[in-house]
Amino acid sequence: MNPLSPLSIPIRWVGPGEPHFPSYQTQSAAGMDLHATLEQPVEIAPLQRKLIPTGISMALPPGYEAQIRPRSGLSLRHGLTVLNSPGTIDADYRGEIKVILINLGDQNYTVQPNERIAQMVVAPVCTVTWNPTHTLPPSSRQDSGFGSTGTE
Repeated sequence: MNPLSPLSIPIRWVGPGEPHFPSYQTQSAAGMDLHATLEQPVEIAPLQRKLIPTGISMALPPGYEAQIRPRSGLSLRHGLTVLNSPGTIDADYRGEIKVILINLGDQNYTVQPNERIAQMVVAPVCTVTWNPTHTLPPSSRQDSGFGSTGTE
């Protein structure tokens, strides 16, 4: 059970034909599926990217963002993923949401009209105020980076 009340977010259909609004596929899903709003199929060759419209625009409340993420099944079976994953939709954006898909597979992939192509997660955003300083407080890790925690 989700302890938080759902947000009420204004959404508008800007695509052609019948609307396909984002929807959760299970009761506990974190992401809503987004649909390709296409009048014709779009083929994506290996290593090619295409901008795919979803037919929706929305008004996120201040303090929230929408993250656009790949669908795991499309990634596993076909190598199709969201190029700038996660894509970020800011609260002040009102245009149509579009998804940059890239085919990392070894065969052409054809995106069909109304196909579920990505997931969208709405999340709160934390903003920061920078506090310039000459030194940082110590930590157990300090500046150890890439690969510093080992493989065990």
